[in-house]
Amino acid sequence: MANLHEIIQWCDQTLKAAEFKDYAPNGLQIEGSTEVTRIVCAVTASEDAIDAAIAQNADLLLVHHGYFWKGEPYPITGMRGNRIKKLIQNNISLVAYHLPLDAHPTLGNNVAIAEKLNLKNLEPLDLTEKHPIGNIGYLEQVISVDEFKAQLQNSFDFKVIHLPAEKQSIQKVGFCTGGAQDFIAKAALQNCDAYISGEVSERTFYEAKELGVHYFACGHHATERYGVQRLAQAISKQFSIEAEYFELNNPI
Repeated sequence: MANLHEIIQWCDQTLKAAEFKDYAPNGLQIEGSTEVTRIVCAVTASEDAIDAAIAQNADLLLVHHGYFWKGEPYPITGMRGNRIKKLIQNNISLVAYHLPLDAHPTLGNNVAIAEKLNLKNLEPLDLTEKHPIGNIGYLEQVISVDEFKAQLQNSFDFKVIHLPAEKQSIQKVGFCTGGAQDFIAKAALQNCDAYISGEVSERTFYEAKELGVHYFACGHHATERYGVQRLAQAISKQFSIEAEYFELNNPI
């Protein structure tokens, strides 16, 4: 058993959460039990994830995508109201880390992607960021575009969308998990052969072609499964409490 606020303090310090300008509050979003014996983690705080936390008698639901995003309406009604009601009625805390969990050099989504794809010699995608939320890495050898796409599909178990450029081979790869398709322009400035993110927009087709960077959409959910699991396991080890991952395979 561990104290909720000690867990939050440790996570905030580990992830340097206060140093990020984000789109939603990082850390404790809804307070439940002050004593934590079990964590369930998930990519998104959906009703299915909440139901899983309830079924497993969890005291804390840890997610990458929580609530209270900028621009959302203030009233806690409808779908979000139903979710929050379930959390409060079952005394379950909701804890969310967004950009800090993308950027962390050992626990983050991006470093997990680099390890899965065996990308080496990581560099920031944006040299102006104190804590880069995107990176560049290098394949050990030059490979064909088709080989790289097959590697991505195998790694993420996702039907990858490829928007082509003229380059015939790939070695230098930019990447940022989730919905960061517009960072392809940053990858082009760094002369990357390819750029990976989760989602795709209509404009991305033209950007890949005209910027000369192969774009691969590998799934918002599929590219962000890893950070919450790494953080949950780190919490489990630090505080000697149980942690489980809930998977609901979102095809987007």
